[in-house]
Parts: sequence; structure tokens; C-alpha cells
Amino acid sequence: MRPWRGTEGQAAAELVALLPLAALLLAVAWQLALAGHAEWAAGSAARAAARASAIGADARRAARAALPRRLQNGVRVRARDPGDVEVRLRIPRLPGLPPLGHATASAHFRPQE
Repeated sequence: MRPWRGTEGQAAAELVALLPLAALLLAVAWQLALAGHAEWAAGSAARAAARASAIGADARRAARAALPRRLQNGVRVRARDPGDVEVRLRIPRLPGLPPLGHATASAHFRPQE
């Protein structure tokens, strides 16, 4: 009779035990990548809005045009002075993960005289 304590299948059992942890780490890494992309996009939109505001154009339209379509929902553009703009947008989230809040960027573009 063979002893019960064989090691056959042990690696498969360990892999199955670690799969949820690996999936969670992958989801967190992807969420951080989404947050970084939102921060970068907010900065780009703020610069575009500041340029538009400096020449008297619509800063909100310029900011939305500079953003990818899925980041355009919920964007807030606040123009303080001509050429001085703040853009705030929601960070997209993966299902099952908590929301990370908002990405905010400001830019100043001096009006040309």
C-alpha cells in the first residue's frame, strides 16, 4: 500500500490557493495604471483649456476635446482668470474596487498681447 502523504498535485493545489491573490494584485496594478492615466490626461486637458482661455475661446470645450471619450463624463473645468484653468475629473475604477477619487490639474497660459 502507498503512503497517503504523496506530493503529487501539491503544486496545482498551491497554484489554486494563490490565484485569488494574483488576481487581486493584477487588479490593483491595473487600477493604479488607470489613476496614472487620469492624472496625465487631466494635466493635458488643463493645458489645452488654459491655451483656449488665454485667447478667449471656450475652455471647457477645449478640455473635453483633449480628453479620451471615457474620461469626459464628469469633467469640471474652472477658469479663474484668462489663461488660468483647473480641470478635475473622476478616476475610472475597476468593478469591485473602491473609487480612488478625482484627478486634478491646473495650468496657466499667459495671454499674448
